[in-house]
Amino acid sequence: MRQVCVFCGSQEGIRPEYAQAARELGRVLVGRGLGLVYGGGGIGLMRVLADAVMDLGGRAIGVIPQAMVEKELAHHGLTELRVVASMHQRKALMADLADAFVALPGGYGTLEEFCEVLTWSQLGLHGKPCGLLNVLGYYDALLELLEHAAAEGFVGPACRTLVQVHHEPGRLLDLMAAYCPPHLEKWIDREET
Repeated sequence: MRQVCVFCGSQEGIRPEYAQAARELGRVLVGRGLGLVYGGGGIGLMRVLADAVMDLGGRAIGVIPQAMVEKELAHHGLTELRVVASMHQRKALMADLADAFVALPGGYGTLEEFCEVLTWSQLGLHGKPCGLLNVLGYYDALLELLEHAAAEGFVGPACRTLVQVHHEPGRLLDLMAAYCPPHLEKWIDREET
């Protein structure tokens, strides 16, 4: 891994532990010489994470749609800010730039972005590790749903191994570094998504 894409909230949430986890993840990324790729926002956990990386002398690449720049939501203190035309282009570029994906706590956008790269893994479009930083059990309900989907026959046995989970950033990155993707049939090519 050289660059890790992190999906996270445009809000900080109600618990200070969420921002603490974002800062700790930033510290661990920099300590391991890993660059950050993220949605380019200057608000919420996105800002907290990016500031932590930049304050420690790390590398942070933000990818943000022009419409969000115009709404003054962009972080302008990054190593690099790439402005794209759409949310679809944003997600595709972040996926191309990253060697792994982590979701911190967040809302609909975080869930959608993480589930999309997870689906791409299931479809055989990439073999990059996907991890949930399960701060205060934030993702317990999602993990329960995934187990339920598997029990009901909607997630196959090989696909149950696609998500790495831990509550400590360093340990999560260790799991992701050791990740060996299962052999999955490639259903479609990237241009077909």
